[in-house]
This record gives sequence, structure tokens and C-alpha cells, in this order.
Amino acid sequence: MSQPDIHLYTAATMNGYKPVIFLEEAVAAYDVTAVDFSKEDQKTPDYLALNPNGRIPVIVDRGNDDFAVFESGAILWYLAEKYDRFLPIAPKEKSETLQWLMFQMAGVGPMMGQAMYFQRIAAPNGHNEPFSIDRYKSETRRLLGVLNTRLETQDWLAAGQYTIADMATFPWARAHSFANLSIDGLDHLQAWLERMDARPAVQRALTIPEARPIYWGSDQDAAFLAQNAANFSPDPKT
Repeated sequence: MSQPDIHLYTAATMNGYKPVIFLEEAVAAYDVTAVDFSKEDQKTPDYLALNPNGRIPVIVDRGNDDFAVFESGAILWYLAEKYDRFLPIAPKEKSETLQWLMFQMAGVGPMMGQAMYFQRIAAPNGHNEPFSIDRYKSETRRLLGVLNTRLETQDWLAAGQYTIADMATFPWARAHSFANLSIDGLDHLQAWLERMDARPAVQRALTIPEARPIYWGSDQDAAFLAQNAANFSPDPKT
């Protein structure tokens, strides 16, 4: 039996869900290796040969000489061109889509990720930094406001259609509660989240490699929070 072209290495994180959303939406054949952070799977020599930065996700395209792609935004771009889906061809529309993809990669993800880090990892390990927490929460809220304004006049982030920009931004924006951020007053952003949630492929994707309800504010998994803080402890001795 032939193997699917795409082999995905990922974990249940905001970045980790992005390529799964694409692959489910495109109805593309793929298989998955779940990366276990507690075992430091992402730091093994074999994994570092695919991604020298030791992060998830990574894809290997067996249909293209086992070509490896890391960085979630680059993966979405690669998949969009491989399958000719969710990235416009016309130059202006393509550029607009990539602009909003980069807005997520350079802004929403890093800022919200730091808000989560200082609250969910640093503080439980004895490094409570109120100034840093306030800084990253306020900047993330500002960026979510930019998204809200963008969505005031259109259903999707770019080019008047559903694209990889929406796929990249959704897992982060949906996880606002994990960063202890309210989106009250951001009505257009909330409506967009509901449109995204209504897509069956998106719902399937949020269970691969496993569901993580705590990101979405729907449970209080103390054991996961403790393990997550331990996995990414800021203590340099670990």
C-alpha cells in the first residue's frame, strides 16, 4: 500500500493545529506522528535533522523527494501551493493573504505566546512577572482589535475568501481564554470565530493529534497545566 505524500509531525498546540486544519479542509491524504514534549521528541537528532530549531510542526513531503518544511506559516504556504488551495493566484489577492499570514506569524502568535508563557509556565515555576504579563496581554488585545476591525467589513481575513491566513490565525485567536484575555467588545472577531468553528474540517482538526479543551476555556485540567509548566520550565537547569 502506498503512503500518503504528507507526513506531519505535530502536537496539540496552537501552531500544531494549523497544518491539520489545511489538510482536513483540502481532504488531502496524510499521516501523523504525535510529538511528545514530555519526552523531548522534538530534540532528538532525527527530528533536528528535519527542523534544526527543534519545534513543531514539521511536514515531510514524500511526493517531493522527502522534502522537509518547518515553521507553521511556511508549511501552510507550501501546502497551499502543492494542492492549489486556499491561496489566491492573482498577485494582489495573494499578497494580501500573505500579509495577514505574516501578521499572525510576527504579531498575534508571538505576543499571545508570551502572554501564555509568563502566566502558564514562568509564574508556576516561581517567576511571576506582572509587568511582562501586562505588556504581552495588552499588546495581544490590541492585535485582536486589529483583527476585529479587519473583519468589520468582510467575513474572512484576506482576498474576500477563506484562506491560509484564517487557518493560521484561528487557533491563536480561539485560545484567548488560555492567555486570560477577554474578547468582549470584539464582536466581529467573535462572529469570525463562530464561522470558523462551524466548519466541520476545523472541528476535526482540533482533535488531531488530540483534543485540548483547556485551550478553549472548556475545562480546568490541573494535571495538564502542571505538566505543561514542567515541560517548558524557564529554569536553565532543566
